[in-house]
Amino acid sequence: GARRVEDLKNLPELENAPYLVVDFNADVSEKLKWKFQPSQPEVRVRVGETALAFFTAQNNGQDAVTGVATYNVFPPQVGQYFNKIQCFCFDEQRLKAGEQVDMPVFFFIDPEFATDPRMAGIERVTLSYTFFKAYDPDNPDPEDVEPNPGAHA
Repeated sequence: GARRVEDLKNLPELENAPYLVVDFNADVSEKLKWKFQPSQPEVRVRVGETALAFFTAQNNGQDAVTGVATYNVFPPQVGQYFNKIQCFCFDEQRLKAGEQVDMPVFFFIDPEFATDPRMAGIERVTLSYTFFKAYDPDNPDPEDVEPNPGAHA
């Protein structure tokens, strides 16, 4: 199952833990006038060790706007082992017109990944985010808001 932050110090040491390459993908809904991209195309992470990656978002619109990110992991069966400790996707992000921000995602691959026979041969994982326009009480135009996409693994 999912591990809590307190469990990090108790993760088992995996002497022969495999490395995975985690690719990053970033998309934006057409209703959101943002530029959104990973700050690095990929990271190499050892199973059981934490990794930090960044994404950059810029509001190219004329007004402040709030976005919410959903994510998915590919291949899907890896999702149960992909643990985000800190992520911009946990909260809505509000950017002023022209504002650019760096947004972190701090994560690890659960050590149980290494002992699951269904994970054999998986060496590359893609973490993909899509930003959608969130409901904005300052601009409650229902035509402009997307249905709540909801995050999924």
